Amino acid sequence: MNDPIIPLVAVGLISIACQFFAYKIKLPAILPLLVVGIIVGPVTGMLDADALFGELLFPIVSLSVAIILFEGALTLKFEDLSGHGSMVRNLCTIGVLITWGIVAPVAHYALGMSWELAFLFGAIVTVTGPTVIIPMLRTVRPSSKISNILRWEGIVIDPIGALLAVLVFEFLVATQDPLSHTLYAFGATLAVGFGIGASMGYLMGKMLRNNWLPHYLINTAVLTLMLGAFAGSNLLAHESGLLTVTIMGMFLANMRDVDVDDILEFKETLSVLLISGLFILLASRISLDSLIHVGWGSIFVLIAIMFVARPISVFVSSIGTGLKFRELALLSWIAPRGIVAAAVSALFALKLEALDYGQVDLLVPMVFLVIITTVVIQSLSSVQVAKYLKMRSPAPNGFLIFGAGMFSRMFAKELRAYDVPVLLADTNWDALRLARMDNITTYFGNPMSDHASRKLDLTAYRKVLIMSPYKQLNPMLTYHFEYELGKGTVLGLSNNEQQQRPSHQVSGSYTKNLGLFDDGVTYGKLASWATKGAKIKTTRLSEEFNFEAYQQEYGERALKLAAIDTQGRVQLFTTNSAIKPKADWRIMSLITAEKKVEELTLEERQSKKRDEKAISADEAPASKA
Repeated sequence: MNDPIIPLVAVGLISIACQFFAYKIKLPAILPLLVVGIIVGPVTGMLDADALFGELLFPIVSLSVAIILFEGALTLKFEDLSGHGSMVRNLCTIGVLITWGIVAPVAHYALGMSWELAFLFGAIVTVTGPTVIIPMLRTVRPSSKISNILRWEGIVIDPIGALLAVLVFEFLVATQDPLSHTLYAFGATLAVGFGIGASMGYLMGKMLRNNWLPHYLINTAVLTLMLGAFAGSNLLAHESGLLTVTIMGMFLANMRDVDVDDILEFKETLSVLLISGLFILLASRISLDSLIHVGWGSIFVLIAIMFVARPISVFVSSIGTGLKFRELALLSWIAPRGIVAAAVSALFALKLEALDYGQVDLLVPMVFLVIITTVVIQSLSSVQVAKYLKMRSPAPNGFLIFGAGMFSRMFAKELRAYDVPVLLADTNWDALRLARMDNITTYFGNPMSDHASRKLDLTAYRKVLIMSPYKQLNPMLTYHFEYELGKGTVLGLSNNEQQQRPSHQVSGSYTKNLGLFDDGVTYGKLASWATKGAKIKTTRLSEEFNFEAYQQEYGERALKLAAIDTQGRVQLFTTNSAIKPKADWRIMSLITAEKKVEELTLEERQSKKRDEKAISADEAPASKA
């Protein structure tokens, strides 16, 4: 079948299936993508990337890598480094040189590569990459300090490693005076990369800040301008485009009053698609014979990369940074190679083949062998290594509660009694002062402010509960944290919108997040019940005293708040929840002394008033006496 649509669609479907499979087994998607690429390529011959794209294959690869690096650079905020910029700087400079200097001689002696090709291989495998680092960090859950160092290194080191590989390549193909040729290429690449990157980043920032374009054109304009800068840089200085787009992204991400959230969301979606397709296409070009013929020397190269070069580069780079041994050990272990190494090796191999350069058939198989080995071994072992080093954060089971009213303080105190992390945030200092007296962790201010984004570590909190009286701020916080933490992570109290006229109601997308605890439970009701003496009580269920018996015991006096299972996981009661508590679970409820006034019938209210008058009459003489 000669229709190119079929293999293109097949690559898309297979890539999404691999991404979903990787999500389920909690491994970087690169692993199933590489395996599937080898299966559909050299094993079965179902996909021939060269025949499908022809001469367009590597221009497509280059543009895709540029988009991936630009998207990664948009996440690089300088404040995230929080004093660890020197470690990232050293890893991306001294660390790169150490890795290069160790790997190249080993490749020369163990694989029989020429010195020139060995140094090119060493330069290519200095890069790690966000495509494999970020999924691994989600699974390992190290401290925010280690996460930020690895994320910054993975993004910044890509263009630096690619630049080093370009310089080696220029030296390798130069026919006359290779040293001066290489120095000229180095200077030109830095000048063009920083010059165009900074100027285009500033121009894009001004465009976004001053609203020069309508909203629907922004993502398209940023994408095309970025690709234009990439192509222009490469035209002025060979392979300087990767450095250009990285500088552009970093410049844009750190400009004041420039919102890149919509751009970042668009680029993330595009990057997932490009990464998935690229890995399958590049893996499909690998020859199984070349992988087999690499020989036993490859084992020595892998050992040198993982167990010699990486630890030495990390420990040398850490001098003067104050990082502890356990932190350095974890940094030494997490360094998988990613898409840039695969793309750059394939690109240079194609160019060297055109020049009839000897031993070039060793380059791509060896780089892919490094990628597969580092991803497989480190993905499968990093969690255990982090646990052994006591560097793994617990699974998020806590709650960020906005609103520090009396009920919120009672609820937070009860959750803390069962070792559930709780953070109370409010703009009311008096309410927070009372919470601090109960040893509850607090944040004074708006939790979606820039200050909060720098100071708040949300790794321990899996849900945000909006329980404040600020009706204008509550929806904004809901949208903010849904974007930060994902759909379904934000819950709020009912606001009885159904009783208001349609013109006064908020959007339907916001009301879907309401209904915390029960339908019609508002901030006012909780505050009223708390001031009238309602208490939060946690009861343990058993085979005899099950959930049905619990409901019969307390009836309408109990507003069920949460259920804690035998593993300590907290499930919140909502209008849409279908919690079925079992024996040994705990039920946390707000218990009132009697029926709530709102729930009494007219006859019961009248009877209650008569009783209160009678009690007052009985007590009056005693008080006078």
